[in-house]
Amino acid sequence: MYQVTFSEAAMHELNKLDKLSQLTAIEPIGSLKSSDLEKPREPLGRFQREGHTLYRLRAGEHRFYFEVRERETLHVLYILHHRSLEDFLLRNKLPVSEAQLAEQHSKFWKYLETLTRK
Repeated sequence: MYQVTFSEAAMHELNKLDKLSQLTAIEPIGSLKSSDLEKPREPLGRFQREGHTLYRLRAGEHRFYFEVRERETLHVLYILHHRSLEDFLLRNKLPVSEAQLAEQHSKFWKYLETLTRK
C-alpha cells in the first residue's frame, strides 16, 4: 500500500465534500497496489504529460489525477468532477498548462474575488 498525499488544490476540492463522501472518494486510491500501477485497468489509467507519468483514477463522480513519488507515495495533483471541462481536457490528454486549467475553472475566478475582499 502507498501513502497518499494531496496538493493544496486537491485538498481544497476534497474538503468541499462531507466526511462520509470524503472517505468514500479516497478509498479507491488508498487501496491501490504497485501491481495496479504496473498494468492499469479501468477505473485506473496512465498517461504522459511533459515527461511525467500521471495516473487517473475514477472514484464515483470524481477523478483523481496523481503521480508516484519516491516509489511509496501517491501524490494527488487534482480532484475533478467527472463532467467538468478540466477533466475532459486532462482525460483526453490535450496539452493544457495548470494556469490554463485554473483560468477555465469558474470557481477560480470566484476564489480570486474573495481574496480581494479581505
